[in-house]
Order: sequence, then structure tokens, then C-alpha cells
Amino acid sequence: EKVEWIFMVIFTGECFMKIIAYGFLFHPGAYLRNTWNSLDFTIVTIGIASQALQYISKDAFDVKALRAFRVLRPLRLVSGVPSLQIVLNSILKAMVPLFHIAFLVLFVIIIYAIIGLELFSGALHETCFKNDTDEMIDPQIPCNSDGETGYKCDDGYICRGHWEGPNDGITNFDNI
Repeated sequence: EKVEWIFMVIFTGECFMKIIAYGFLFHPGAYLRNTWNSLDFTIVTIGIASQALQYISKDAFDVKALRAFRVLRPLRLVSGVPSLQIVLNSILKAMVPLFHIAFLVLFVIIIYAIIGLELFSGALHETCFKNDTDEMIDPQIPCNSDGETGYKCDDGYICRGHWEGPNDGITNFDNI
């Protein structure tokens, strides 16, 4: 907790010094006109708000949600190192085409899932049972009761439902 306060004072001091040096918003080279500086300002503001709320109301307000923004603090290093800015900007620009590819792959997966659903819905819930004892064969194999397609049960066995399916019902085409 003490280290938290120390870092908060250091980051706040750096933020105020940059604001005094560059101007806050209205100057062409102002502090908040730079994307990295506005990220720094947001991180410092959220940190101050979480510390203030924790200090003012110790048990009345839960600041864990605001503390989650602490993970953004290492990004403050990016604002001071231009080569890191170039690398991070390159990664962010590469994300857009990757998202397009991910959406295309998701679309293809959904299309094949719908086709599998239409072709095999309910097909994996029948297996072979013994005629006289109602025991399932071991290993359980999906079959088809129409006798035309799929696995055909041996003599003395009948294909019928009420089996949860392969892998304890995990493997099925009953829903997407």
C-alpha cells in the first residue's frame, strides 16, 4: 500500500510537470493532444480516484474495479520510448487485418456448424442394445435405426435411442 502511494505521487508529479511544460489542451503541442500522454493522464486520474475513494470510504465503496486499470501502468513506459511507440503502433495496425481474418474464419465455422446440425442432428443418440437383456454393446457405437445408413447392429442386437451419445454426450450435433 505504501508503494502504491509512492508511485502515485511520482506519476502525478510527472503528469503535472508535463502539463506545465506543454500546456493542457488548447496549445497545438498540448499534453492531451498526444495519444500516449492522454493514456498517461487517464491512468493517473483513475489511480488518484481509486486511492481517494479507498481513503474516504474504506468499507462503503469497493474500488477493485478501478484497481483493474493498474495493468495499464506498464503502457506508461511506451510514452517515454519512441521505439516502443513504433512497435506498439505496428502491432495495433496489424490487429485490424487479423480481426478481419478471424471474422472470416468464424463465419466459415458457423456455416459448417449449421450444415452439421442439419445433417446429423439427433443422429448420435442411438446405439445397439441386446434384445433380451437391454444391455448396451461395449464399446458403444452410434447406429441408425432405419437400417439403411450408418452402423448396423449385429444379430441379437437392436438399434434404439436413449443413449446420451459419445464422450458422455459431449460429442453431438444437436446445437451450435
